[in-house]
Amino acid sequence: MDEKIAGKYRGTSVRAGLVYGMAEFFGGGAFVIINTFFLIFLTKALGIPAALAGAIPMIGKVWDAVTDPMMGNITDRTRSSIGPKRLYILVGGILSGITFILLWTTIPTQNTTALFLYYVLIYCLFSTAFTVIMVPYNGLLPDMIDSYEVRSKFSSLRMIWSTLGAIASGLVPTLVIKDTLNTGLYLKVGILFGFLFGLSCVITFLGSWEKLKPPVKTRLSDSFSEAASVFKSRSFRIFIGIYLSGQCAMDFVSGMALYYVDDVINGYAKGYMTMLMGVLLLSQLVGMLAFSPVMSRISKRTALLIGAPIRLVCTLGLVFFSYENAPIVPILLLAAGIGIGNAATLTSIFAILADMADVDELITSTSRSGIVSGMATFARKISAGLSVWLIGILISLAGYDGKIAQSGMRQALSTQRGIAAIFVALPAILITLLLIFAWIFPIGKKEFAIVKREIARRQKEDGQASEGDSDASGADRRANGSGRDSAERDDQMSEKDDQAAEEDGQTTEEEKAVLERVTGFHYEDLWKKTNAHKEKDNV
Repeated sequence: MDEKIAGKYRGTSVRAGLVYGMAEFFGGGAFVIINTFFLIFLTKALGIPAALAGAIPMIGKVWDAVTDPMMGNITDRTRSSIGPKRLYILVGGILSGITFILLWTTIPTQNTTALFLYYVLIYCLFSTAFTVIMVPYNGLLPDMIDSYEVRSKFSSLRMIWSTLGAIASGLVPTLVIKDTLNTGLYLKVGILFGFLFGLSCVITFLGSWEKLKPPVKTRLSDSFSEAASVFKSRSFRIFIGIYLSGQCAMDFVSGMALYYVDDVINGYAKGYMTMLMGVLLLSQLVGMLAFSPVMSRISKRTALLIGAPIRLVCTLGLVFFSYENAPIVPILLLAAGIGIGNAATLTSIFAILADMADVDELITSTSRSGIVSGMATFARKISAGLSVWLIGILISLAGYDGKIAQSGMRQALSTQRGIAAIFVALPAILITLLLIFAWIFPIGKKEFAIVKREIARRQKEDGQASEGDSDASGADRRANGSGRDSAERDDQMSEKDDQAAEEDGQTTEEEKAVLERVTGFHYEDLWKKTNAHKEKDNV
């Protein structure tokens, strides 16, 4: 590599990709535990009303609306010899491990208001630590790798770690938390995974590298306008639709799974929860291995278009097995289909995110991978927070009673049916939206290559313009030559420009149309710093 880098460049091998992706053990696992057990911990173990408990993550998301855009700007503004993104991965990983443990601690009070305020504070601290690591981590790959194929490979390897984290986070807690009313069991899980999450981030820091670029010269007060400007990109807006619909659908599955198994089919004591999560997550791992070559050889969009219908059909199939003592085998088969379909979403999302930084650079002429990843991280946490909040609201509307749950009795039949409806209907709606967003997403392998060529051409033009300005300044100081000499020089420059245009090639009308479709901007309005601030006339 010709560019100056922080860390040791380790090539494009599978091993290098696995080390880069290890921090996703935290990213993929943390919210599986939170979505599956945090609401259970608050409602069943502590007795906090479901609607109030569901509001805690949502308040954390409001806090994220402040911290995520700021973290993106801070990352792009930071100068560090070890790489600004790698620096925050190290610091954020350690803080995330500590605050994850604090999520599962208890305080000596049964006052509902005191409990609510305590967990709001702890959740916001954890969410901030998550932001410190995941915003720069999501923006790291574009500063490591330029190749479309290698980015796809590294993203797939990262998602393998995500699935391993999800498998461990989905299975181990179900084996440890045998009694959902015992708060000490939740703390054991928190300590174990807090350590593992922090360790995985430290290993990624040690094994990654980062191109050192000049810090972006923006004010911290510009964080929100800079972040909002990312949404001017048509591709990014559609990507966020893919991200939110795909992740929210899976969040509802993991968040409602324990209620479905315990309160609908009455199988938690039989070990059905462990079986369900095991099949769901193992099939997801198999799906990732299957969809990885699809992304590299065809496109990331194709993987989504194959996976989403599989998820939708299998999700709707659960309608026929949502009653007490339903047979577990068909439920597990449908869960396997959901896991395989979800693998397409997971593998595609982070591979596409790496490309969004390039589209943003084409629009603004500035490398802002930190800000782009900041808004994507915010979207991810919004999806998780909205899911938990809506689950709390909806199961309350279905008649879920925390006191009945604490007593070990079964919920009313109407509540059981309501839980089953939520478990099936909401994911199905979101997967349908995912399919629509994937269908209209405008970037494939061909379009990405055009974007990269256009960026290179614009950068070369900028370099030539700088040299031209320097030459012109010297010419002004010698501006006493004859008119004939000036005309001859103009003719020579014109000939040189024509030759350069022939050698370098010009952007064709077809390529311009592709770039407009990808960015949402008129071709003439691309590569302008003002696009990061002022509103422009979009296509």
